Amino acid sequence: MIYIAPETLEIANTWLTPTFDEDTQHQIKELIANNPDELKESFYKNLEFGTGGMRGIMGVGTNRINKYTLGKNTQGLANFLKQEHPNKKLKVAIAYDCRHNSKSLAKLVADVFSANGIKVYLFSDLRPTPELSFAVKHLGCDCGIVLTASHNPPEYNGYKVYWNDGGQIVPPQDAEIINAINELDYAEINFEANDNLIELIDTELDEAFITASVANGSFEGTDRDNLSIVFTSLHGTSITILPETLKRAGYKNIHIVEEQAKPDGDFPTVKSPNPEEPAALAMAMELAEKVNADIVIGTDPDSDRIGIAVRDNDNKLILLNGNQAMIVMTDFLIGQWLKQGKLSDNDFVGTTIVSTPMMQELADYYGVECKVGLTGFKWIAKMIQDHPDQAFIGGGEESFGFMVGDFVRDKDAVTAALLACEITSQAKSNNSSLYKELLKLYVTHGFYKEHLVSLVKKGISGGEEIAQMMVDFRDNPLKKINGSKVIMLEDYQSSTMKNILTDKEYPLDVPKSNVLIYYMEDGSKIACRPSGTEPKIKFYISVKETLKTVEDFEKVQQKLDDKITSIINDLNVN
Repeated sequence: MIYIAPETLEIANTWLTPTFDEDTQHQIKELIANNPDELKESFYKNLEFGTGGMRGIMGVGTNRINKYTLGKNTQGLANFLKQEHPNKKLKVAIAYDCRHNSKSLAKLVADVFSANGIKVYLFSDLRPTPELSFAVKHLGCDCGIVLTASHNPPEYNGYKVYWNDGGQIVPPQDAEIINAINELDYAEINFEANDNLIELIDTELDEAFITASVANGSFEGTDRDNLSIVFTSLHGTSITILPETLKRAGYKNIHIVEEQAKPDGDFPTVKSPNPEEPAALAMAMELAEKVNADIVIGTDPDSDRIGIAVRDNDNKLILLNGNQAMIVMTDFLIGQWLKQGKLSDNDFVGTTIVSTPMMQELADYYGVECKVGLTGFKWIAKMIQDHPDQAFIGGGEESFGFMVGDFVRDKDAVTAALLACEITSQAKSNNSSLYKELLKLYVTHGFYKEHLVSLVKKGISGGEEIAQMMVDFRDNPLKKINGSKVIMLEDYQSSTMKNILTDKEYPLDVPKSNVLIYYMEDGSKIACRPSGTEPKIKFYISVKETLKTVEDFEKVQQKLDDKITSIINDLNVN
């Protein structure tokens, strides 16, 4: 006899009532009869909103992405909007990516909004996430939804909520919306669509978005004719917009990886459709060698993350990490503002607590402010919203995301790709390269090198293991790492910063988050946090050395690599 915990069976049985369709009930009965472990995984908790919205495996149950969990989200959000704006004609925009069921789930979400009397602008086909952020502002919507699980495996999908400024929801709206969702019973979801309130959108929005991207991401003095570009969408949405954006900006020599150009939720040519992973860009790198390309661009399925490969001093293609790309892009943008005579001490750039400290060095050099927020691009969008008197130049985070200006308020691989091509093109016309410009920045500001360790811990036991690791690092903090004293410990869950040398504590004036950051005497920095979108715990390592000349780069890099290896060994996370 198969044993099923009573609490699991009790919750599962509520899904065997007439509120749920016959197919859902049949699948649950199959799990009860034949797969108790999967039944437990499907019902042991409710899916929660994390760093990048709600993501999960598709299937039946409270811990899965399905018509009922997303329907409940949407009904709760509709109730909240109507309560906040009782006399307003509400409008929402909805987009979706290439994943399995994204189109049907997007229509389901549109149905629920329309059933509640809310006007819906629904993209007629898949589109990049940054275009949804743009559409929310462009159409004057009260919120927006994207059906996407970004770079997660094929079995995942997700639900990201954007507010009227085009940024993802942040406090206090997030908690209020979640409360409105949790107060609902599944039987309260109104699935009866009012098709008169659903309007399909497509080319008009595309034109507006491309025009804005070119206006924000291209600059005078660029010789675009001589740049050879290889681009891959990794089976995702950017194929609908990015090549045309580059062409509109004046780039003609664009080579598309055709085997990866067709949107496909199975992502058949890659193990993971994540441009952070070098293997994901392998086919693009091969094509780049064949055509002698200057730059390789790859985007994740919903086109908010960007991978960039450029040629080094030996003409070898290398993949930049997110911190390197962010530094080069930010420096270039600030330089362009300076050249145009519009840079002031009231401008700012943005980044996150787990990204490279070099962003602060760069901002100080130019006399602009560097605002640092929690992990996730929604916090950079919030910086812009909270400081309307300041001009946002650009900013990014280590996880391969960048935003140019504030016409979009989320990471935007489309405009970032154009900006990367502008930098590479201008450098090439000056007998330099993007890579050489990066090395020059290391000489000027210090050679910062970062490394990410991600430990995957799936399922219930994995979640428990991750939680215990955070408890251990929090309750028994390390005193020394790689022979260097820990001098400061920031705990964003308790909102405290402790000086280890003096034993004094200071408050951290930021929203609470399950993040710990260690600062060492030698300038090294280590952050640890559970991922908000994947079953992982992440360790972000940053080390620094002085780089006196470009010629010393390889020698100093080896020193930094050795230091990173020693830190990983000390942390015992390899």
